[in-house]
Amino acid sequence: MREETYDTDLCVVGGGLSGMIAAISAARHGAKVVLLQDRPVLGGNCSSEVRMHVCGAHGENRRETGIIEELLLDNFYYNRTPSFSVWDAVLYGKVQYQKNITLLLNASVFDVEMDGNTVVAVKAWQGTSESRIRVSAKLFADCSGDGILAPLTGAEYHFGREARSEFNESIAPIAADRKTMGMSCLLQAREYTSPQEFIPFPWAYSFTEGKEALLAGHCVDFTRTNLWWMEVGGEMNSIDDTEKCREELLRIAFGVWDYIKNHSPDRDRFRNYALDWQGFLPGKRESRRYCGDHMLTQNDVSAEGRFEDIVAYGGWSMDDHFPDGFYHNGHSTTYHPAPSPYGIPYRSLYSRNIANLFCAGRCHSATHSAMSSTRVMATTSLMGQAVGTAAAIASANGLSPRGVYEHKLAELQKQLMDDDCWLPWKTRHVSRLCLDSAISSSGGDGAELLRNGTDRPWDGCRNSWQGGTGCSIEYRFPEECEIKSARMVFDSNLNRKDSSRLNSQSRLLNMRYYTKLSDGGFMPPETLVRGFRIETLDSSGKWNTVCEEHNNFQRLVKAPVDARCLGVRLTPLSTWGTETVNIFAFEVC
Repeated sequence: MREETYDTDLCVVGGGLSGMIAAISAARHGAKVVLLQDRPVLGGNCSSEVRMHVCGAHGENRRETGIIEELLLDNFYYNRTPSFSVWDAVLYGKVQYQKNITLLLNASVFDVEMDGNTVVAVKAWQGTSESRIRVSAKLFADCSGDGILAPLTGAEYHFGREARSEFNESIAPIAADRKTMGMSCLLQAREYTSPQEFIPFPWAYSFTEGKEALLAGHCVDFTRTNLWWMEVGGEMNSIDDTEKCREELLRIAFGVWDYIKNHSPDRDRFRNYALDWQGFLPGKRESRRYCGDHMLTQNDVSAEGRFEDIVAYGGWSMDDHFPDGFYHNGHSTTYHPAPSPYGIPYRSLYSRNIANLFCAGRCHSATHSAMSSTRVMATTSLMGQAVGTAAAIASANGLSPRGVYEHKLAELQKQLMDDDCWLPWKTRHVSRLCLDSAISSSGGDGAELLRNGTDRPWDGCRNSWQGGTGCSIEYRFPEECEIKSARMVFDSNLNRKDSSRLNSQSRLLNMRYYTKLSDGGFMPPETLVRGFRIETLDSSGKWNTVCEEHNNFQRLVKAPVDARCLGVRLTPLSTWGTETVNIFAFEVC
């Protein structure tokens, strides 16, 4: 068998959103990264293999930004149809062609090498190339979902539900157990112009002849829900018994579709729909969870998590699925309230007893109760960006994950905010040059808000300049100075809705969970600035164009300037549809 070896700064295990974003963030900040993913595609539960849409914080202007927003905006631009294969390609291209990342797909980690409490290397098997792979690194990040590195390294972890008394959590069970939330195999339907027949498989369950009661309390209308309640495994072992769960889930899913098409009281409404896709890879909600220097609890979430080391935030309810899932008598989950936002501390993103091991995603350090909220993918994406940024800082300074907390926490938070990761209750650092210079605009209003360090509407303030295309915003400096780059945050509409649907979801999702004939295509948000010009003022009083863009589709834009000048001017030239231009930040350094 072939053997391959790699030596790198950071090895990330797991290519779901948290892992791939950790890899991207670390690589962009100068670290060499190897990303190991055990599937042929990236994205984990939101990939074409599982097809769960990306969820995050509830509420107005709470949408997660940073790299996750960059990926979603890429998808709206490239994936007009939309297609899950194109979404896979969006994620693949972002990692495969990112400088400093080596991507190894179809590579499953099975062993580690240790030196005391330090990980030296991980070993993986790549079935497609029949290769043994060894990756040595200074730092490791477990973003595998199942926390595969925990049992291999001896890292402390929890599995199951903690007793109510252990962390004084009111929603936890009285006694601890090994039960978890279950897993689901989702399905997708497509509408046609004529009736579509479905012939049931003899091995699938039949929810007829008195067995309809099993569907009581479940919404079978796939146009209102993605049938997430087809869930099992919480009373089994959510790792060891995955294959058994898959078989049960497929028998349930095909039986539910048979009921929808052939027996439901609403079957006439669904006569033109066909089963377009059925997932065979279960999407998991819970398994191992690391023990970090801080274990996030229900009480932390309820108290808004105002940690001094906040590096991410959540805002999904504590959505605690019953372990018996589909077979629970009644609704399959309880939505315990959670504030939106609440903070997630850096100390919950690394192992407390393995010196060089980060963790991000649903395996991060949290109790079962808290993880019922933090597990959703937009939230775990923010964890991934925090871990990747921290790893780059650790690598550059010869620090451990804990060392970043002890010595470089302010730098980590500053870099995250500069990369458009909003940290509630914190203000982004604005360059001294911009704060000391005069700012004005040729039209619109709110130029001063461009340098207030808050890049979204928050706390009753819109925090943006508003004006029309062709209006300009400019800085005049006290003296001639050297400018390297400009940072702009445009309006991607953090409250965007899917206007192509009569029953519009609460937010526009990254992908749709069913397809109807009248569905419109994806486009970049109408509010985004599409075209802009940046000019600099030279010592002779002349304005010179240094950057001009006519097809921007991103929210965060960092443009090179590289000029010695007395001033700088930004002129928005066009949007993707709206007449009013909204800009949250414009500064230079």
